[in-house]
Formats: sequence, structure tokens, C-alpha cells
Amino acid sequence: MTTPDRTTPDSLAPDASPQGDPSPEDAEWAEELARSWVEVYKKSATTLALLRIIRTHGPASAAEIAPLFADATGWTLTERGLYRTLRRLTDSNVLEVEKVDVARTGAKRQDFALTSVGIAYLARIERELV
Repeated sequence: MTTPDRTTPDSLAPDASPQGDPSPEDAEWAEELARSWVEVYKKSATTLALLRIIRTHGPASAAEIAPLFADATGWTLTERGLYRTLRRLTDSNVLEVEKVDVARTGAKRQDFALTSVGIAYLARIERELV
């Protein structure tokens, strides 16, 4: 009997479960490992998710981006955290900001869009993903 090749795309699918359901202890351990992974990589994953959202829905305001981010990731991001990340990406020339008049208020809204650097940066990150 041969052992299945664990490197095939089918075995890398999120639903792949070659050994059935884990025991409660194994499920708890897997959950702890996942929580730990998220804490380590959440900033990078947040950047990737935001760039993908802005590529698809941009130019977009932070108010438009926030619910799309929550829907896409299941994570909550504080308004302060969202603006801090958007500012960091803007300062790095990955995003550009356009000030847009808000109807009937006279206020200006900031809409975020990918720059040419941002498009290339996102494409490069996506090429590295499994």
C-alpha cells in the first residue's frame, strides 16, 4: 500500500482531513496552534487582505473598507488600527489617497487606491503564497 503524497494540491486544501475528525484534545491543540499563528502573522495577513480589498473595491474609504475586511477575514479591526495600517501603506507609496467631497456636507473623505508600487507589491506577495 502506498502513502498518499502530502504535497499534492488536494492534500493542501483547507478541508483535507486524511485521518478523520481529531479527538477533542487534538482539536483543542490545533485551535491553540492556530491562535498562536494568527497572533504572529495577523499584521501581514491584514496587509494582504486590505490590499486585496482595495484592489477589488477601490478607490474606497476606510468606512467602506472596514466591513469588507471583517467579511473577508472574520477579524475585527479597530478604527485606529485600520487608519494606522492605511497610513503605513500610504507612507510606503503602496496606497494613494484622494480627498473626495462628501455630498451635502462639504467635508472631505479620504479614498484609498493602490499605486503602481502597490499593484506590483501585491502581485509579488501573491506569487509567494502557497
